[in-house]
Amino acid sequence: MLVDAVNTFNEIKTKLHDSSDLKSRQVQFFGTDITICYIAPITDNNLLNDCILFPMTSEQNKPKEDIANYLKHSVLSSIEVTEILDIDQAVTKLLNGQTVILVDKADKILSCDTEKITVRAVAEPPTSVVIKGPREGFTESIKYNLALIRKRARSDDLVVNMMEIGKLTKTQVAVVYFDSVADKSVVKQITKKLKAIKIDGVLDSHYLVSYLQKNPHSLFKQIGDTEKPDILVGKMLEGRVGIIVDGSPIVLTLPFILIEDLQNSDDYYSQPIRVTFVRILRFVGVVLAVLLPGIYIALEKYHYKILPTEFLVTIMNTTQGIPFSPFMEILFVVLLFEILYEANLRMPQYFGMAMSIVGALILGETAVNAGLVSPPAVMIVALSGITFYIIPSQAAQFSILRLLAIVVGACLGLYGVLLFCVFVLSYLSSFDSYKSAYLAPATPFIESDQEDFYMRKTISEMKKRPKSIANNHNNMIRRGENED
Repeated sequence: MLVDAVNTFNEIKTKLHDSSDLKSRQVQFFGTDITICYIAPITDNNLLNDCILFPMTSEQNKPKEDIANYLKHSVLSSIEVTEILDIDQAVTKLLNGQTVILVDKADKILSCDTEKITVRAVAEPPTSVVIKGPREGFTESIKYNLALIRKRARSDDLVVNMMEIGKLTKTQVAVVYFDSVADKSVVKQITKKLKAIKIDGVLDSHYLVSYLQKNPHSLFKQIGDTEKPDILVGKMLEGRVGIIVDGSPIVLTLPFILIEDLQNSDDYYSQPIRVTFVRILRFVGVVLAVLLPGIYIALEKYHYKILPTEFLVTIMNTTQGIPFSPFMEILFVVLLFEILYEANLRMPQYFGMAMSIVGALILGETAVNAGLVSPPAVMIVALSGITFYIIPSQAAQFSILRLLAIVVGACLGLYGVLLFCVFVLSYLSSFDSYKSAYLAPATPFIESDQEDFYMRKTISEMKKRPKSIANNHNNMIRRGENED
């Protein structure tokens, strides 16, 4: 079937509903009409001129073969020149920023890669600030993100599987992993779930989360995420799979276990003794964040006899005249802090600092002076709220657990708080994330993985990949050794 340049362009216009950003340029190439069409906002004009228009208009040698073949092999200077056989493929190429070349009376359509890539500068992500170590973070461009990964993993073992998800957005999604490390059944399961997604559009990587979770309605986080290429490559070296979505700086990682959020990229650039201390501190902070208000209510309401006399007298003096019960008092302060947090998060940047000062200092002090809440209640809730952000990626989950612990503590006392802890741990023990136990290596207890759990050994001592994560090769340090 021969191409009619004018009619074919009109068919493309119809497919794109006469979109005004579809542009065309007609040129003559040794007596043959050629229509060059592109979508202006996503096409690089410099590439279009340098790789297509200038070579075509400055060509002096008359072709002795088919015009389309001559253009493809001898004239067009674009790195990627492909042949298209139908209108649908041409439209897809245009929507990806490529330029389509319609040669009159040719048996094929040509396309050249002229996509305009506009991204923000690579910078340190705000969610993963480090004192030592790499400061590069992912951007919203999948091509740049893959380049950052390739920069750190220059190996033929790195696999990148591309696919499109979203009927209307046609978002590019990349599944990345090390072929000799990642468990093939896990990779196959993740890829199958991604290909089965039927949705109009994917605007961010978190659109895929509910499709990949084993328990989509659970409160607890089941998929890892990161904004840093060094963290992603480190996780892939342990057997995990990365999922990169075009338009999002957040890369998802699977399998996910809870201990990942107690670890930090700084841990691997610091002294092991310091890291062990900090990890224990994080764990204590998590316990304080979730249970402290509930324990305070339980002690004040049911178990005040076990408190030291001096501390009990202090609490009685500060809570005297408070119109609320201990439960209502703590609940009021918690809701007040949550409202201030949401307001501070969404206010313009220049007002945010002032808002936090007004909320935390003036409003809190005023509430205490007005006799609505007691100083211990404000201190307990403030301490709990601050410790949330020891592990910022779990702050949303911790806030809900804190509310549940407050209710249980108010209703059942310390026994209720203890039962609450048992229930949560039992529930998490039943989680399975792509062949990985959610609470590993604590339960089930994996002795070999304790070297990077609450403590961390030196890099040279960690010769084995964690058994908590499904992988194909257990040896981490193997090149040049007789361990294969």
